[in-house]
Amino acid sequence: MAMRQMLRRSLSSERRSASSRNEVSKGHVAVYVGETEKKRFVIPLSYLNHPLFQELLFQAEEEFGFNHPMGGLTIPCREDLFIDVVSAFSRT
Repeated sequence: MAMRQMLRRSLSSERRSASSRNEVSKGHVAVYVGETEKKRFVIPLSYLNHPLFQELLFQAEEEFGFNHPMGGLTIPCREDLFIDVVSAFSRT
């Protein structure tokens, strides 16, 4: 299954019930992505160590510091760019 499909499936399954929005599987982390409207994605923790993701984290630090508006890690980039970046992880 392509990473893009897994991310979209994760996003749509998160919207199914209010209780599932607060639950994150072991070894994963929820991030909020978007420039205006923030969408929640659940990604493997291992992504946090990838150089491309490190750049996204740097941008988040520059914009928000440690005060993330969604109450969780917020990535200030377009949703399609985020999906492209994490999709690249499966190709490397």
